[in-house]
Amino acid sequence: MTTPRLDDQLCFALYAANRLVARSYKPVLLKLGLTYPQYLVMMVLWEWDDDGDNAHPVGVLGSRLYLDSGTLTPLLKRLQERGLVHRDRSSEDERVVLVGVTQRGRELAAHAESVPEEMACMFPDEDIGQISNLRFGVRRIVEILAQGTVKTF
Repeated sequence: MTTPRLDDQLCFALYAANRLVARSYKPVLLKLGLTYPQYLVMMVLWEWDDDGDNAHPVGVLGSRLYLDSGTLTPLLKRLQERGLVHRDRSSEDERVVLVGVTQRGRELAAHAESVPEEMACMFPDEDIGQISNLRFGVRRIVEILAQGTVKTF
C-alpha cells in the first residue's frame, strides 16, 4: 500500500489555491472596505441588480455561493450595517428574507470594476489562457461535487 502524498492530492492543490487567492485579493479589496467573502456576496447581488431583479431570498444567495445560513447571515448583517445591502421579510412569506443591493452598494460596484483586472495583472500574460482553462475545470469539479455524484470506493 502506498501512503498518500500531499502534492499528489487535488484537494490540497485546490485548498492551497483558495487560500492564496483569497490572500491575494485582500489588499485589492481593502480599498473597497470588503473582505473576500463579502466581495463574493456583492458580486452576486450586483449581477442580480444588473438583471433588474434587486431582491432574492437569502437561501438562493446561499445556494449560489455554496454557503449555509450560519455563514451568510453574519456577512449580510455586516454589509447591511455599512448600507450596502438591504434585507427585508417577504410580504408573501414572512419566513423568507429577501436581500438586495442598495444605492450605496451600486456605487461601490463602480469602484469594484477594476478588481478583476488588478488580479489578472498578478499573472504573466502567457498564463492567462491556462488560468481561464483551469477555471472551467474547477467549475466542473464544483458541479460534480454539488450534485453529489462523486463515486465512492
